[in-house]
Amino acid sequence: MSSARQAGLVSDFHSDQLILALEPEAASVWCKQLPSEGFVAQGASQDNRLEQNPGTQYVVVDCGGGTIDITVHEVLQGGSLKELLKASGGDMGGETVTNKYISFLRDLFHPDVWDKYEIQNPSELQKMIYDFTAQKCFGGDEDIYIQCPFNLAMFAGKKQDITHYFEGVQGVSWQDGMFKITHSKFKSFFEQSVAKIIKDIYSIISTPEIHIDFILLVGGYASCNILQKEIHKHFSYRCKVLCPVDAQLAVLKGAVLFGNNPKIVASRVSALTYGISFCPTFDESKHKEEKRRVNKKGDYVYCADVFQRMMQKGQSVKCDEVSPHHFYPIDDDQTKMGFSFYSTEKPDAVYVDERHTKKIGSFSVPMPDISQGRSRRVRFEIRFGLTEIQATATDLTSNQTRSIRLDFLTQ
Repeated sequence: MSSARQAGLVSDFHSDQLILALEPEAASVWCKQLPSEGFVAQGASQDNRLEQNPGTQYVVVDCGGGTIDITVHEVLQGGSLKELLKASGGDMGGETVTNKYISFLRDLFHPDVWDKYEIQNPSELQKMIYDFTAQKCFGGDEDIYIQCPFNLAMFAGKKQDITHYFEGVQGVSWQDGMFKITHSKFKSFFEQSVAKIIKDIYSIISTPEIHIDFILLVGGYASCNILQKEIHKHFSYRCKVLCPVDAQLAVLKGAVLFGNNPKIVASRVSALTYGISFCPTFDESKHKEEKRRVNKKGDYVYCADVFQRMMQKGQSVKCDEVSPHHFYPIDDDQTKMGFSFYSTEKPDAVYVDERHTKKIGSFSVPMPDISQGRSRRVRFEIRFGLTEIQATATDLTSNQTRSIRLDFLTQ
């Protein structure tokens, strides 16, 4: 939000002109409208289209540089999407492979040589990483060659003849100023990352209540031939594996389509439990004594800091579903009512000040007319199904209204 405002896209933090698009959803929106030729061919006669029949379920594996995010969607009547399982995954993205390669080179040339080179030649190092990334994403089954940077060869050559570094090293050799890396050695840099991705996909598709028809591979790392082949090898016997052409652009292109029709995702699964701070009547059988409070007039005993759950972690909610509530003031002369919002990983939070419960926002609605004392009502409406929490509070006596928008699913 702040980045969009700094870029001049919007002037107001809560502008309706700005919509958050979640990456797996954007990729899903893009892939569902692609023709057969829009996907990487996996066989001359194979139909590579993503089916749009109601009930079709598919896994979206968003393979980024840092993380792998896995989401399950189902096609509904009319072509909209329902999220079945919330995004999950880990930090075994494409950068893991690059880091394995850099770690190998550091050991190959010895840490003292490598560390000195890395500090003094950052731009040259970035060029070498770029060259490796190109091989990583688009290399085939053959051995690969990567140009050795000039300064690395110079630093290494001061210690010993550069060919000596490669003696006894399996899978890598020195050839006319280049590293020759065998396909087997090159593939070894992927092992940890690919194994984790396969394990995570297995855990998803083994969930009893879902029946996966497709696996979609998207994101820059999805362009990697080795990753695609391993996913096919492990899962093509039970579902169709698809990867769009220009997989790294699927999120960007899908975000444009999503912006034109945000309700194409009809429901989502909450990644966290959300709630507000609430002050119910004190009940000594279930409330802590230190939370006991009395209002100004002394006619109402209440419990402070109670976590009023509005959305449970893992709960599915429709994008247009509104949850209404009514609240009353604590004091007769109260001229505003505050609402504080919290998120937590805990499914059973009782108080908002518990560990791992995080405040994510707050706002107040004015209540200027105090003539009805504590009998006044505030209507509170909250909508969770979009990519943001949208909440509105209205003082029904004065019709004063205030609203707030908070990030949903990623807090």
